[in-house]
Amino acid sequence: MIQLYHVTKQYAGEAPALRDVTLRVEKGEFVFVTGPSGAGKSTLIRLIFCAEAATSGQLLVFGRNLAKVRPSQVPYLRRAIGVVFQDFKLLPDRTVAENVAFPLEVRGLFPKDVRRKVQGMLRSVGLELKAGKFPLSLSGGEQQRVAVARALVGDPALLLADEPTGNLDPERTLEVMELLQAANARGTTVVVATHDRQLLERYKRRILALERGQLVSDGAQVRQAGTA
Repeated sequence: MIQLYHVTKQYAGEAPALRDVTLRVEKGEFVFVTGPSGAGKSTLIRLIFCAEAATSGQLLVFGRNLAKVRPSQVPYLRRAIGVVFQDFKLLPDRTVAENVAFPLEVRGLFPKDVRRKVQGMLRSVGLELKAGKFPLSLSGGEQQRVAVARALVGDPALLLADEPTGNLDPERTLEVMELLQAANARGTTVVVATHDRQLLERYKRRILALERGQLVSDGAQVRQAGTA
């Protein structure tokens, strides 16, 4: 599903955000990516989503070498990927329902099917009464749940979530994690970037730990100090 071979990402004038990272995520896995602020978690998500290109090394998603994917092909590749961005990236001039509907409309679903899926997803995240509201009228936690709903509504083959519970209270955190686990149970490969140790301890999943851009641990537990 996801393969990285000696991937480095460096921005001009800065230390590498990722350094010589090699890893593999299999189809159907649920994986946590953890590490302190600046460890490279968000950079890894952006590379997988084709938002940025690696400086060196090879990155394959769905068996395709992203360095060889033409810009015109990127939107089609992304149709199979759901993403929860750390800063949400909701469309401010569209309602909650319209934001969640957007990935379905891009795929050309019939309007009645879009409405049905959007209504069901908003119920799942407890926002059915906010369907007609605009994002800027919502709390940070509500915006977070809209972002999660938008990422999940199309049943993506791959879900990338960057701090998907960062603005949520404990009850909503559990609800969102249940949604992610349910998607995984349906066959979606899930990659969650988080620094929340409680999530790592509660959900016994594979953990990829980054520190200063390097992969320092890959297993069931984080053994490196300061990586949660």
